[in-house]
Amino acid sequence: MNSAVAPGQTRAGTGRGDLILGAIGSGLVCLGSFGVGDRPRNSPVLTDLGLSWITYGHGKNLLGITFWLGVFLMVFAWVRLGRRIFAARRASGEAAADAPEADDSPAVPSTRTMSRWLLLWAAPLFVAVPVYSRDVYAYLAQGAVFGAGFDPYADGPAHLPGPLVDSMAQVWATTTAPYGPFFMGMLRVVTEITGDDLVLGVLAIRLVLLPGLFLSLWAIPRLARRFGASPQAGLWLALFNPMVLIHLVAGPHVELLMMGVLVTGIALAVSGRHVAGTAVLALAVSIKITAGIALPFLVWIWLADIRSRRPVATRDVMTVFASVVGIAVAVFGFWTLVVGLGLGWLTGLGWADVIINWFTIPTLAAHLVTVVAAPFVALNLQPVLEVTRMIGSAVLAVTLVVLWWRHRRDAHDAVAGMAWAMLAVLLLEPSTLPWYYTWVLAIAVAFDLPPWVRATVVGVSTFMLIVFQPDDAIVFYKPFEVALAAALAGLAAWSLLSPDPLRLGRLGRWVWGSTPDDADSREPVAGQKA
Repeated sequence: MNSAVAPGQTRAGTGRGDLILGAIGSGLVCLGSFGVGDRPRNSPVLTDLGLSWITYGHGKNLLGITFWLGVFLMVFAWVRLGRRIFAARRASGEAAADAPEADDSPAVPSTRTMSRWLLLWAAPLFVAVPVYSRDVYAYLAQGAVFGAGFDPYADGPAHLPGPLVDSMAQVWATTTAPYGPFFMGMLRVVTEITGDDLVLGVLAIRLVLLPGLFLSLWAIPRLARRFGASPQAGLWLALFNPMVLIHLVAGPHVELLMMGVLVTGIALAVSGRHVAGTAVLALAVSIKITAGIALPFLVWIWLADIRSRRPVATRDVMTVFASVVGIAVAVFGFWTLVVGLGLGWLTGLGWADVIINWFTIPTLAAHLVTVVAAPFVALNLQPVLEVTRMIGSAVLAVTLVVLWWRHRRDAHDAVAGMAWAMLAVLLLEPSTLPWYYTWVLAIAVAFDLPPWVRATVVGVSTFMLIVFQPDDAIVFYKPFEVALAAALAGLAAWSLLSPDPLRLGRLGRWVWGSTPDDADSREPVAGQKA
């Protein structure tokens, strides 16, 4: 056991208080969601329980305060936990957080401890009212349409009117499903069991997505250790992130399952189990097609493994290419045949154009063009969007090919290429939503990220928790709210790099005298001297 204590740490300073604080915040988010979340429409449940008062007036305001206090506590605890992890890692002078004995270090919680606490953070969100999105009701409606004999790749949920369609975002009522055959099959099974019961349906959806969380807990530390990164930092980045937890578990979203299967396939591939890794990654593709961006990079991982034992021959290259393609086609084809829906999901992918926000470069460029041109000519946003998005798609296609070819040196380089490719999709596709960022975060755990990158993740995550509202409203076209969100996000990012950036601790010492927290406020972080 390593009994060394990092500079600036005390033996009691293991981060347990931060973990407890985050769990309390999660509980408050759950409680607040019953007043400000995306409740089922036309549902008599709260009225029958005598709790309808929490959905309006002072009751709703009180639970709104509760919700945002919970979000604050989760972000606060997340940032403090991150500071502790990176301070301990920097103070060690080497990759101590990766070593087996580092799990017993008093300076930072072990990966096992963090995994247990992650489940405690997630547990209240599992029973929360859906927040930030009504997608879960769309999942149920699409599954019900499939179960009723329609083709969800050709027929929208509006073909089967009822409480499921009433509760989903109406913009999607006539659109077709963009999800892979495996996930569509799961949705059909869920709705055949739960019927029109929205409460049971939401809980059932969360239950079928839950394996993604356990797979992530298994795979993320292994992927991080494989490349010398900190497993604790990986868990902190991709799972303790309040944006990820709240959107994926309380949301809930299919990305929870896709992320777990995706990172598991990558972890298997880089550990030398290439056939299993390719098959698992192909399963991720049959959940959501975006996972397919990672598949071509498995070729380089497989060839790098062969190169580590002997020179790579032309026959090896051809065999590996054929194996990756063959396994992926076999797995995806199997689920396509089992579900019996064919390739109609390709049509559903085009509905992403309906979403308009300035979080992607093509959409931002369209907005800027219309603003700059306004003094001279009135341009309608939609035709400009068509042009900028077409250019963005062309640039994205070229970028993905270039990234795939350039990141072929070894397994580490190939995984880096995966991360850059996922980021390119986020930046250049027609639209991006907060839960899409998990595509990058789940892969980025393999690297020791610079402090400014970690701070950027904190800032973007905090910003996304504010500009998207728990009742599915959006404020990213309201200047004051966006400015406030940016200020709070900047403060959160700054807090990761510099404890107590506003020097509020001085006020506390002036009012109450020295406190036990003073030692923590002087905790060394990356970029500071111990």
